[in-house]
Amino acid sequence: MSLLQIDDIQGIILHGYGKLAGACFVLLRISNANQTKTWLQALDIRNATSRPGETERCMNIAFTRAGLEALGVTETIRQSFSGEFCEGMSVTEHRQRILGDVGDSSPQHWNWGGPTTPEPHMLLMLYAPNDDMLASFLSGQQAGFPRAGLEQILCLETKRLPFSKEHFGFSDGVAQPGIDGFDTDTPAHNLIAAGEFILGYANAYGQYTPRPLVLPGSDPTGILPVAADDTAQHDLGKNGSYLVFRQLSQDVPAFWQFIDEKTRGADGASHPDARLKLAAKMVGRWPSGAPLVKTPNADAPALSQDNDFLYYGSDDAYGFKCPVGAHIRRANPRDALDPEPGSARSIEVGKRHRILRRGRAYGAPVVKSMEPADVLTTDDSAGERGLHFLCFNSHIGRQFEFIQHTWVNNPKFDGLYEDDDPLIGDRNGAGQKPGGCFTMQGDPLRMRVTGLPRFVRVRGGAYFFMPGLRALRFLASLP
Repeated sequence: MSLLQIDDIQGIILHGYGKLAGACFVLLRISNANQTKTWLQALDIRNATSRPGETERCMNIAFTRAGLEALGVTETIRQSFSGEFCEGMSVTEHRQRILGDVGDSSPQHWNWGGPTTPEPHMLLMLYAPNDDMLASFLSGQQAGFPRAGLEQILCLETKRLPFSKEHFGFSDGVAQPGIDGFDTDTPAHNLIAAGEFILGYANAYGQYTPRPLVLPGSDPTGILPVAADDTAQHDLGKNGSYLVFRQLSQDVPAFWQFIDEKTRGADGASHPDARLKLAAKMVGRWPSGAPLVKTPNADAPALSQDNDFLYYGSDDAYGFKCPVGAHIRRANPRDALDPEPGSARSIEVGKRHRILRRGRAYGAPVVKSMEPADVLTTDDSAGERGLHFLCFNSHIGRQFEFIQHTWVNNPKFDGLYEDDDPLIGDRNGAGQKPGGCFTMQGDPLRMRVTGLPRFVRVRGGAYFFMPGLRALRFLASLP
C-alpha cells in the first residue's frame, strides 16, 4: 500500500503516462485572473490513484512564479517558494552559466521562456492514446481559453519515435528511480526517498525540503493540510513538485557524422561496428538500451530494460567497460561517488541528486529506421527535432541544477579534466577549461576522442510548480 497521498498528487509525477502515445504541452498566459480561477475550479485534473489505461485522456497543470503572481498569490507567499523557482531559469547570467545556456543556447535565442518572448504563466499538459484523440482533446480545451481568461503562447507538440528510441537512436527512459513508499519492486540502490520528488515528505536527509507554507489566516476555510513539520502553518507545497522543462534540439546528423569520421580507417572507409561501439561508449548503453557494464562488447537486446547494476559492483571501477565520462555514468554515478566509491555511503550520496524524468521527443526522425548508416546517407530536410525534457524534483538547485552543472557540463569529473558529457555537454567547461574531449579508459592504454562539437542546444525552458490537487483548489479560491 502506498504511503503517499496519491489522490492528491497529479498523475504525471508518479506514472509518466507511457501507454499514451499522444501528448502536447500548452504554454498559457493569464489575462483575467477571476475567469482563470473559475476555470481552474472546474478542471478535470488526473491524480495518481491509478496508472491510466490505453484509452484514457489525462490532463495536468503547473505554474511559473509569474503565473502565481497573476493569480493573486501574495508576495509573502511567493517568497516562500524555492529561490531557483522564484528567480527563473533564464533571467540571470549566473543561472545561465550553471545550466550551460551560453552561445546559441542562450535565452536570447530561445523560442519561448527567454527575455524576448512572452513569459508563460501556466503549463497545460495533455495526453491521449493517439494523435487524433489528442487533437480533439486539445481543440476542446483551446475553445474554452477565451472564456477562461487565457491566451495561448505556444503549443509544443510531441512525437512517439519508432522502437521507443530518442532521436540519436538509443532506447530512452530506462533508468528511472523508484520512489520509497510507492514502488515495491525496485532494487534498494535505486529506491529514493519520496521527499526528493514530492514536497511534504521526508527527503534523502530524513528532513522536509523547504516548501511554500502559509499562515492559517491565509487559508481560512482549511483547504490545505497542516504542515507535518510546522503545525502552526498550512502546507501549500504538500503533494506538489517543481517541474523543470527544457526544449532541447538534437543535431542528429552532426552526431553520427562526427562519430563516423572518428572511426574511419586509414583508407578513409567507414567502419560501422567501430562507429556503433564508439557511440555506445559515449552513451553508456547500446541502442537497444543494454548497459555496457553487463555487455561491453556487443549489444544484447535481452538486457534492453536492465537498470539493476552498479559500477564498482559490476567490476567496472576504472571504466574499462563503461567509460567514466559516459552520459549515463555522469547522469547517475550510482556507487562511483566520493568519499567511498563502491560503498553504501557512495550510493546514499547519489540519492540526494536524483530526478524523475517525464520527457517526450518532438519532430520527425531523420529516418524511420533510426539506423546510423541511413542517417548518414539521408538528406536531412525534415526540420528541427529533439526532446522536451521534463523532470520533477523537490529541490531544483540540489537536484537538476547540480546534475547539469557538476556532472554534465563540468570537465572535472571523477578524475577527468577536459571531458564534459559527450552527448549533451555544453563544451563551455562550466567556467573551467572547455570540454569537448571523450576519454575511454583502457588497460594498458586509454583512447581519447577530441574536438566534440555541441550536439544538443536549448530552444526554450522554464521552472514550474505543479501543485497537489488541494493546493490547486486553494489557488483557485484566492480572492
